Amino acid sequence: MFAMSFSVSPWISGPFALSSSCSSSASSSFNLSDFHFSVSSGARVACRAHYASKDLKFVLHHALDDSGIHTAHAKVARDGFCSEIKKLSDIERETSISINRGVDLGKAALFIAAEDDSLISHSSVPLPVDSFIERLDDLSMDYCSHYSSAFRASPEVFLETLDRYLYVNKGFRRTNAKLSEAQALYLHSVLTHRSGSAALLSLIYSEILKMLRLWGLLDFDVEIFFPHDSHSLPRGYHKQKSKESDQPHIMTSQSLLVEMLKSLKDAFWPFQHDNTKSLFLRAAHAANCIDRSNTATESGFELASAKAAQHRLERGVWTSIRFGDMRRALSACERLILLETDLMELRDYSILLYHCGFYEESLQYLKLYKDLESSSTGRRLSKSPSNLEEDAVEKLMVRLNLILMEEGWGRSTYRSFLANNSEPW
Repeated sequence: MFAMSFSVSPWISGPFALSSSCSSSASSSFNLSDFHFSVSSGARVACRAHYASKDLKFVLHHALDDSGIHTAHAKVARDGFCSEIKKLSDIERETSISINRGVDLGKAALFIAAEDDSLISHSSVPLPVDSFIERLDDLSMDYCSHYSSAFRASPEVFLETLDRYLYVNKGFRRTNAKLSEAQALYLHSVLTHRSGSAALLSLIYSEILKMLRLWGLLDFDVEIFFPHDSHSLPRGYHKQKSKESDQPHIMTSQSLLVEMLKSLKDAFWPFQHDNTKSLFLRAAHAANCIDRSNTATESGFELASAKAAQHRLERGVWTSIRFGDMRRALSACERLILLETDLMELRDYSILLYHCGFYEESLQYLKLYKDLESSSTGRRLSKSPSNLEEDAVEKLMVRLNLILMEEGWGRSTYRSFLANNSEPW
């Protein structure tokens, strides 16, 4: 188990205890033999790290609990999310959302929303997941009452009426959400405000198709075209008339969940400067883990953004408009790790823990990432890290080892190269 330790994170006001008595605690050593990778058909490479969730110790809920913020509702929502993704078999992961039956994607999305809502609102009442499931079902019922004649029409006419119902009658529209429009990234808000990301609009579309199929009202194969541009809407089409060029636009159960969570991770990442860099490199840059001689001259905005982020960190501020939200970034990372799709999620989670001052846990996840990434199967990942990213990982590893070797080094004493004074600018 992790050794008992008390320290103060600059992101959390109050002591944080790593206790072996926590139900979700896990061994501090990870066994590489517990992980394996599988390659699915086609060009997709599915990274699977088969381990029970208890084998990894996540920080967020325990840290908030120990700082006096109750996370009972957040934990229930996380358990609900885990119960859904446990149904993701290898086949189900690659199954199109238009025919998915194994996983309730609507519930999974609402559990994501419920957890983050609890983390932010600290409400004594949880988000009513069942009520929003009823709203999804009501959309299907309402469509049937308005377009019953469409069931006797051709597939093309049927899908045209479904598009009209969703995007004209009901007024659902697509939003390219940033932090200021975060409601577009949560299903309950999309159902309420009728404005959402392409992923959530695709989910709603698939849920209507699922109900119509359950009621025996859909007698042909439908696929959903997921747009990769910034403005198009998800639309259904007759699968028998599909083209080879449609294949990259098919959203599977796994890819939909990953898309939703990565959108949240991107929106709430605490280091928002320089969108040309990966999220990891932005955080590594703020941590001074990148050789500046190899980077372009920084703009005043980038320097100010990084310095302001560090100032908020030292004051224990979790969130700031336009500059991310550490709580929701951590929760997105933890859920992506639970999905077992990309080793880089271990790396990204590690650097967030470093910025929070949880050095021991940061090193554990970084070592696990390096062990798996350097294994023969790890090289089969579809996306390879850049040389700059690998160099930053090595520098972070060295720094974490030095910090933990320094007896008496407290997390609250951490200062980065940007923290030479107390002013945010």
